[in-house]
Amino acid sequence: MTQTSENVTWLTQSGYDKLKAELEYLTGPWRVEIAQKIEAAREEGDLKENAGYHAAKEEQGKQELRIRQLNQLLERAKVGEAPEDSGVVAPGMVVTVAFGGDPDDTMSFLLGSREVAGVDELDVYSPQSPLGRAIDGKKIGDDATYELPNGKKAGVRILEVKPHAG
Repeated sequence: MTQTSENVTWLTQSGYDKLKAELEYLTGPWRVEIAQKIEAAREEGDLKENAGYHAAKEEQGKQELRIRQLNQLLERAKVGEAPEDSGVVAPGMVVTVAFGGDPDDTMSFLLGSREVAGVDELDVYSPQSPLGRAIDGKKIGDDATYELPNGKKAGVRILEVKPHAG
């Protein structure tokens, strides 16, 4: 499979290791635990009115979806160091923008994947999002325009670009 920036997930080695460990837990010990919960609930009798059984099956479904998501992420992953501090917007960079060029209306965020941010206090925008596509490759001082969900256009000015310490 040829990887383009559209389908690659950029990960640091520690981000990759974290996701790999989660996948190994979910496909190993967790599957054993959930199978035991389902079996114990099944032994309680009538499955139609067995809340424990239905809760365990629902949990199983959610975690199996997570396993598929992790597999896809790790298959598309490109592992490496954070991008160099070149002042150019790229995945893995923390970007500060001013909306409409207004220096009082700013926001900082990671251009990358929520899966690898590992930082609750930092917003994350996908490189494939309208804002992400508009600013990718721009430099400090550049302006960019992107389309809002309501169809209107919005503008931002790039104020700061630095590698995410992750």
